[in-house]
Amino acid sequence: MKDMHDNLIILAGGASSRMKKPTQSASLTEEEINQANERSKGLIGVGPNGRPLLDYVLYNARKAGYKNIYIVISEKGGLFKEFYGNNTRDNDFHGLNISFAVQYIPEGREKPYGTADALFQAVEQYPELNRQAYSVCNSDNLYSAEALLELRKAEAPNAFIAYDRDSLEFPHERVSRFAVAHMDNDNALLNIVEKPAVDDIPKYADENGKIRVSMNAFKFNGKVFYPYLKNCPVHPERNEKELPTALLNMISDFPGTAIGIPFAEHVPDLTAKDDIVDVKKYLEKHFPVLDWE
Repeated sequence: MKDMHDNLIILAGGASSRMKKPTQSASLTEEEINQANERSKGLIGVGPNGRPLLDYVLYNARKAGYKNIYIVISEKGGLFKEFYGNNTRDNDFHGLNISFAVQYIPEGREKPYGTADALFQAVEQYPELNRQAYSVCNSDNLYSAEALLELRKAEAPNAFIAYDRDSLEFPHERVSRFAVAHMDNDNALLNIVEKPAVDDIPKYADENGKIRVSMNAFKFNGKVFYPYLKNCPVHPERNEKELPTALLNMISDFPGTAIGIPFAEHVPDLTAKDDIVDVKKYLEKHFPVLDWE
């Protein structure tokens, strides 16, 4: 796979609105609640010695072969530099080259403008990415090294991990809210269907009868994707510029150029305070130590 790319952009500049909502859980410490209210989700200390979830994302990224990491942070994201390097560019963290991009909030808005805007601001600050391939993922989802490697290996210009919905160990009510990826028999993306009617969901199953969903793990051809990021329209309901919108606009012009990579595994997720306990248990079981050597 001589053409595998080395760039991973991690989105960590969101407002974390759901994480800041109150919880009735008696399992969280006061420190965990404070962190959930004040920190970006990927920096919440769920590992030993208070290390954040993002450590584990980076660990798996390094195992998958990524070398250049671009973390998109908010204007108030200075804490990331305390964990991963004080310089804007080219910090060394266990052999990874880590740089930071800032997602600025436009005048007149209180919250960031969404995932497509985050990625657009990152590639504006690092324009060399617009001549290369890169992967994109969230800071608050723990993708496996195997899934991240599949993005690096993907021969299609654009790709995403198409997770088997039944493999995600979330409550049914939560999973049922996920948008469904509709693909053809060659796994080319046709559409991303938000809030599908329950009776309609079976018709979006793949050839193996599996319902596929995206967890925001993508590979893009930087040159081709750039204008779709730049011109991404605002979602009419959520008032944000979202990556799926930009992706669908691109495949409308270039059909068959975005491939879903079928995958079946759980993806630990820090969305709300109640997720903290579950993620800690997952890490204790699957990552008793992080052996960076």
